[in-house]
Amino acid sequence: MIKNLVFLSFFCFLFSCTTEAPKVRPVNKKEIIDSTITAFQKTLLEQQIDSTLKKYHFNGSIAVFKDSLPLYRRENGYSDFKRKTKIDSNTIFAIGSVSKQFTAVMILLQMELGKLNVTDKASKYLKEFQIKEYENITIHQLLNHTSGLNMLGGKLMFKSGSDFFYSNDGFNTLGKIVEKVSGKSYDDNVMELFKKAGMIHSSTGDIFKGTNFASAYLGNENEVHEVPDMPKRLGSKDIGIPAGGILSTIEDLHHWNNALYGGKILKPETLKLFMAQSAERHHAIFGKMGYAYGIMLNIGKPNAYFHSGYVKGSPSLNIYYPETRTSVIILSNIADEEKGKSATFKTHKEVKKITDNLENTLIRLMKKN
Repeated sequence: MIKNLVFLSFFCFLFSCTTEAPKVRPVNKKEIIDSTITAFQKTLLEQQIDSTLKKYHFNGSIAVFKDSLPLYRRENGYSDFKRKTKIDSNTIFAIGSVSKQFTAVMILLQMELGKLNVTDKASKYLKEFQIKEYENITIHQLLNHTSGLNMLGGKLMFKSGSDFFYSNDGFNTLGKIVEKVSGKSYDDNVMELFKKAGMIHSSTGDIFKGTNFASAYLGNENEVHEVPDMPKRLGSKDIGIPAGGILSTIEDLHHWNNALYGGKILKPETLKLFMAQSAERHHAIFGKMGYAYGIMLNIGKPNAYFHSGYVKGSPSLNIYYPETRTSVIILSNIADEEKGKSATFKTHKEVKKITDNLENTLIRLMKKN
């Protein structure tokens, strides 16, 4: 790592000096520095991520993109262990709670149409919230998990707006609100959103009819047990499509990141609201972080918008670094639950650490040159 940084800094220094060369086409220093930095990124990612994947016997798909440029990509293992079907670039995975950002964006799109406001109370739209316990819960509080809601029908964990408690039922409630104000099903709404973002291989567990789905497994490379009734079980009461039931691919999530953070989905002021930290979360795997609307944020450097996802056998992570417009996406279809979630997300956590460090390095170099 240090050798690579020294080489890159020296290379950039050489081109920070100006020289005159008559009758010779001027050297485009920016292009050369950019290409050198890109080569440095690719080399470092290959060295460090390959080592991580090997160490943890990663079974899944992982990629790093800068805008449309692929910097790193690997497909390892099987989408179907019984038939020994290998994972490829078209493999579709359950993405768990990465789904929540799609639900949040659909709420904000309805706000742009004038059909709701995030300051509205959920009781304005849903009869089940018209009880004393829930009557003051706002859409904003459902979006950033500060409503106090755990399971729908149960007592609140705390006074709404006073703390943070992660609630799948809160996001499933948001899905119902989208349906209520739009007059269309959640599936219809999200498929329209996928089309807008150029996500041609994505759908939900309720309507999926394709053939490239990565079956989910519990266990390890030596002994696996298939999770039954996937992906239909994602629509069950225990999970819920708006909270964790979307299916997608590496390529589609890359398109999503570029479209969303590139301003092609939401208006600028709405996107700013979507990304603004309005709560704080202590994540069991990734530690202390900020929370916005269905996305998490690094506290400190580098700036990053991300979310992990987990439904049985399917750990996932989607990261976007706005300063370099870089996406890091990790999708997998096996988890050794006996070792706990910390073990399940070892690859994801380590890759995030690698890309966080690389992002900080790149930003320093960009400012220097």
